[in-house]
Amino acid sequence: MNTISRIKRICDANGISGFEDEVLLAIRDEGSRLGTFTEDSMRNLYLTYAQNKGNRPVIQLDAHTDEVGFMVKCIRDDGMLEFITIGGWVTSNIPAHRVRVRNSEGIYIPGLVGSKPPHYMSEAERKAAPEISSMIIDIGSFSYEETVNRYKIGVAAPVVPEANVSYNEQNGLLMGKAFDCRLGCTSIIDTLEALQDQDLNVDLVAGFASQEEVGCRGAIITARTIEADVAICFEGVPADDTFLPPYQRQTAVGKGPMLRHIDSKTIINPRFQRFALDVAKKNNIPVQEAVRTGGSTNASQIHLSNSGIPTIVIGVPVRYAHTHWGISSLEDVQNAVKLGVEIIKALDSATIAGF
Repeated sequence: MNTISRIKRICDANGISGFEDEVLLAIRDEGSRLGTFTEDSMRNLYLTYAQNKGNRPVIQLDAHTDEVGFMVKCIRDDGMLEFITIGGWVTSNIPAHRVRVRNSEGIYIPGLVGSKPPHYMSEAERKAAPEISSMIIDIGSFSYEETVNRYKIGVAAPVVPEANVSYNEQNGLLMGKAFDCRLGCTSIIDTLEALQDQDLNVDLVAGFASQEEVGCRGAIITARTIEADVAICFEGVPADDTFLPPYQRQTAVGKGPMLRHIDSKTIINPRFQRFALDVAKKNNIPVQEAVRTGGSTNASQIHLSNSGIPTIVIGVPVRYAHTHWGISSLEDVQNAVKLGVEIIKALDSATIAGF
């Protein structure tokens, strides 16, 4: 399967936290030849690799299926939708963008996030950061009855950003939505495909976790279920190359996957991290090392699970993460897969015991 078409299919799927059904269907289809799928009640999706033999160390391959978005809070008399955010948003990035609102029949209705025009704003309103309470979603309805009866939209309807993946061959860049963390989902499938002809010393179980954007909730369950010996989290991580001076940049697009040493909720196992960096160097895979003061990933839950699971994060840089649109490098995605493949090939019980 072409990586670009796989990225397009999985990233274009609609799936805010708790409503990832479309994403799971796409992943199931893309990975249908790689092993056996199962699900739990949180809609975490597990893929047990067909080449597992048992009685070997287990590696958990993690990525999350949800994306940031919105949810309908209530419907006004004029048919407009008031909403809340799902996941972390900067409010100034929300107005004047198109969205998709899922109705009771599962159909996504196009809408636009509206706000008061500047012509009607006071000077204080113009200078202030916009608030969610001042915005609405306009689906073209003119009454409560029309929204409910014609468009069949109700309270708690999930809302996703309107965006579709495109690829620019000239610069090798992808543009689209949900790169955090659907690029991680595609990377897991690509990694498992690349390992099909390899004689491994480990077993592999992928955990496509739900609800990461609202507190890494799904990963709490996947880690307990898989009971891995080590874990590799594939993530779409916020790039820093558009606002930091060159000497501070650690997550630049096009410079390779990012291996973080620390973030707000995880200190990465330094022995596993050193192993991963050595593998990258040995195989001439470009990587970036990062010291993060904010943010977190599913590693925050996985590394604390059971008796403690040594965990690393392989991050694909994403410009403008947690907005309607992101930009990433296809080469970074490919190098993340290469790194995952080489790490898995090099792992065995003795090495893992040393972590």
